[in-house]
Amino acid sequence: MPTPPQALPAPDRAEPLDFERVHAQHAAFVWRTLRRMGVREADLEDVCQEAFLVVHRRLPEFDPRAPVAAWLFGICMRLASDHRKRAHVRRETPVAEPPDEARPPEQLESVARTQARARLDRILDALDEDKRAVFVLFEIEQWAMADVAQAVGCPVQTAYARLYAARKQVQEAVARLQGGER
Repeated sequence: MPTPPQALPAPDRAEPLDFERVHAQHAAFVWRTLRRMGVREADLEDVCQEAFLVVHRRLPEFDPRAPVAAWLFGICMRLASDHRKRAHVRRETPVAEPPDEARPPEQLESVARTQARARLDRILDALDEDKRAVFVLFEIEQWAMADVAQAVGCPVQTAYARLYAARKQVQEAVARLQGGER
């Protein structure tokens, strides 16, 4: 079960936030967030690096009283949204040879995990950005709803409404997939 990112203690006003520390403590969270917000696996490394370039550039403007993870989530949301809108994201990636369909038995679990992740990604792609953000933070990252609402910039009641609507869409999509619809 994934754990929420550790909040950095608010430094004294005189002590600025350290980039290396932010990166070390939150790189995995940024990676997961970008992945869950629709960045393709092949582009994750580049977009993650782009996120930390933004962090490095904007770190002097960061309010140390605010949660670092919520600030990072906002950066990830904008980058993932921009990334999904780019035309090159919609193109297929050519390969030299088609993949082998035969898999040795010891890879069945790995294949099942990969297929489950692909199904989850398709389901998340069907959610609008607001519902997706709340669903990812609450259900996958396991943040408290008050923190989710603060990160996405809405009242707690609105965040709960978005979560309810997202859960309903996810449940319907899972039911369709289990029923054989693709």
